[in-house]
Amino acid sequence: MSSHREAPEISQDPVADNTDTYAFVSPDRPDTVTILTNYIPVEAAAGGPNFYEFGNDVRYEVHISNAGKAQADITYTFAFSTEVLDKTTFLYNTGAITSLTDPKFNRRQSYSVTKTVGPKGRPQVLASGLACPPCNIGPHSTPNYTALAKSAVHDLPDGVKVFAGQRNDGFFVDLGAVFDLADLRPFQTLHVAPMAPSIGVDTFKNAINVHTIALQIPIRSLTRDGSVPNDPGAPAAAIGIWGAASRRKMRVRGDTTGQHTESGPWVQVSRLGNPLFNELLVTMTHKDGWNGSPPSGDAEYASGVEKPELSRRIPDLYPRQFENLRKLNATTRSDLVALILTGVKPGIVPGLANYTGPTLADMLRLNVAVPPTANRKVLGVLDGDPAGYPNGRRVQDDIVTIFVRALTGAFRPYFDKTYKPDLAVGVVTQGVQTPPTGDTGGPNERFLSHFPYLGDPYDGFTTPAPVAVNAAPSLSVPGVSP
Repeated sequence: MSSHREAPEISQDPVADNTDTYAFVSPDRPDTVTILTNYIPVEAAAGGPNFYEFGNDVRYEVHISNAGKAQADITYTFAFSTEVLDKTTFLYNTGAITSLTDPKFNRRQSYSVTKTVGPKGRPQVLASGLACPPCNIGPHSTPNYTALAKSAVHDLPDGVKVFAGQRNDGFFVDLGAVFDLADLRPFQTLHVAPMAPSIGVDTFKNAINVHTIALQIPIRSLTRDGSVPNDPGAPAAAIGIWGAASRRKMRVRGDTTGQHTESGPWVQVSRLGNPLFNELLVTMTHKDGWNGSPPSGDAEYASGVEKPELSRRIPDLYPRQFENLRKLNATTRSDLVALILTGVKPGIVPGLANYTGPTLADMLRLNVAVPPTANRKVLGVLDGDPAGYPNGRRVQDDIVTIFVRALTGAFRPYFDKTYKPDLAVGVVTQGVQTPPTGDTGGPNERFLSHFPYLGDPYDGFTTPAPVAVNAAPSLSVPGVSP
């Protein structure tokens, strides 16, 4: 969750595991779009002596579709390499790291960025040798981590900014509750196995980091015609975005040297557009296949969207609360198909217009003509905020609550005016407080108001306080009872 352990095979290959993809019009540079793709799930802050890093043998990609065919019309490719300065020590660093070129920074990563336009375009190397920051080790080894991370933000041609390195995992979720038979804590008095209500537990709040590839790209470089649309109804305004990772088809393991060689074509092993797609909408035996396939082939997985399993189970998990949903489950969920697989045409859902064409494809769809909102709502479009999910995805969006409400029918009345959602839908929540946003970095600020928007990673020396679980008042749903 969002895509941290979504499939059996990729859960054993964390450096290639795309955990989250975000895309939003940059609030501080509204003529640009920021795209974040995260990898390496559930990084413990104290990760020494071999700290987390990108895979030298993994090809990381960010794909943008702008021609309405759910194909990659623009691709940014990242390739990493690692250098060890002092081969006589086992240490990641031999003293305080005060700059990216500090000789005490012993094991370093750098990367190249290549851009390809069109399915048969010639790859263009935009930059190489770009430095990654170190992992956040602790106050003695990385005494001014915020400055180190800032120095790892690089400028590329045509006004593009890029960053690649460790960040605080901004995904907030009560993971234990979601997969314990969807027993959402604030809502659990209504569960089939009722318990006293409590606030949600942010599983990733306590010293969990991730590795982020971040791009900030001018809108004119993303649209099909080079325009900067002001009208959300303009055909060029809606684009599709997804992240991916690939490995060579063959690997020969070294014997006593520990050096391996790879050969053959690149094979995709991970991808991510919409959050939670593979987790909640793809069956166990097809999850690895989904990770290896392109979005344009997602018609094969449409049945999981048209008749989602979690929607079928919720009425039994919460007796008497979702009887309208129980009836809806007998139909084909055209509302979910639009929200997740095609985007929504203008005029159907107020404030939402991100239709990218008829091809069924899991992509994160963003309307670049919708400006950032000053009064941001974490429930996005459901709460009247057109700049939030499912119009792209901002780091602050509570996508678990949004996704579960969508599954239980919150958007259905826009597609079927005769449908009335169950009263319980309006109070469904995971109950996790949205993490704070700031500008100084540090583990108390999961989010920043500027690029790369994810806060500084937790360090391995300073252990954050355990997450408290406090009692919460029982939720009341008008007209229904436990």
